[in-house]
Amino acid sequence: VLRLAQVPGIVGIKEATGNIERAQWLIRDVPKNFAVYSGDDPTAVALMLCGGQGNVSVTANIAPRQMHELCLAAMAGDVRKAMEIQLKLMPVHKNLFVEANPIPLKWAMARMGLCGPTMRLPMTPLTQNLEPVVESALRSSGLL
Repeated sequence: VLRLAQVPGIVGIKEATGNIERAQWLIRDVPKNFAVYSGDDPTAVALMLCGGQGNVSVTANIAPRQMHELCLAAMAGDVRKAMEIQLKLMPVHKNLFVEANPIPLKWAMARMGLCGPTMRLPMTPLTQNLEPVVESALRSSGLL
């Protein structure tokens, strides 16, 4: 990554490993004009508080306002507000990955009335016994 950060035209990276130590080293060692974005909702606040420039979020598809406010707070250093939002959304962050992305996300969006339930191959519907798991996460996060 450090070598790629030197290549003209490569301006940033989506860091989605969830490894905050790795992200900290990366943020420390890349050039100042090289952006590091989180690609892992559960660790996004921590990455932004360490100097990351934002988040490429799955959860934002169903909670755009909350994730926008979370990112603004984290990047402004408002730990209390960022963590208040983060802790409320943690069940969603976790349970949008009970099956391969974007299957649970698509189900959640349909359940919230944001789209229809139709899936195109190669995606398949969410396994029926996981529907209550995702629905519970939506409810506990205040999205339903």
